[in-house]
Amino acid sequence: MNEDRILTYIDDNGVATITLNRPKAMNAFEDGMRETLLERLDAYSADSGIRCVVITGAGKAFCAGGDIVSMAALQDRNDTAVVEERMTLATRIIQTIKGMRQPVIAAVNGAAAGGGMNLALACDMRLASDRAIFAESFVKIGLVPDWGGFSLLPQLVGTAKAMELMMMGDRIDADTALRLGLLNHVYPHDEFAGAVGAFAQRLASGPPETLARIKEGVYLGARDSLADGLAYEYRTQRQIFLSDNAREGMRAFVEKRAPQFETDGD
Repeated sequence: MNEDRILTYIDDNGVATITLNRPKAMNAFEDGMRETLLERLDAYSADSGIRCVVITGAGKAFCAGGDIVSMAALQDRNDTAVVEERMTLATRIIQTIKGMRQPVIAAVNGAAAGGGMNLALACDMRLASDRAIFAESFVKIGLVPDWGGFSLLPQLVGTAKAMELMMMGDRIDADTALRLGLLNHVYPHDEFAGAVGAFAQRLASGPPETLARIKEGVYLGARDSLADGLAYEYRTQRQIFLSDNAREGMRAFVEKRAPQFETDGD
């Protein structure tokens, strides 16, 4: 059953799309979905043929986070063990996304609330339909953010705005999210699927090792000191300078043609 709740598709260019598939429940996570999502991410992370990963939702929503009906039932049983298990899985999903060599895009087609918003924030880049809305809605049910929200949101919008969004739990639209720095791009809804596909294809056509090192370097630079960033640049540039893809990129530039980068291991 949970296999149907997480749909996957890999195109010929190595773009893997993961679709959360509970549209009638706004793609809220039910038991088994977190495990399946983690399995898919782990598999793609180890597959050099996967050049880019897109996470999106079926129907009108991206993801509403946790299933509140299920959580209320756990409260009735005074059960925190399942909550702890779910949070452990969420932690592993976020860490896997951050640690993957491939770029991971959140394609936010509609509402992203609670854990669903923070899943989107954990991705390397976020593209949204102009129908998307976002809400750190945990406070509305008396809970604190999870799925990495306490780290992810302040990094993007600063502490004061993160406080407001988390303490008020108000919805913000796509244009506001773009202005705050939560999104890379907003597209008209009717053009959204095509725009996401084109964006993902551009990433998939890039040099995989270089993109992996850029991803690693950006997160290191956001977290560590300038000295650490400079040391990373020195070490990494030396390592990839003589790679096949670096040679191809420079020759293509000199020859005034588009480069044809190879997949790792080819």
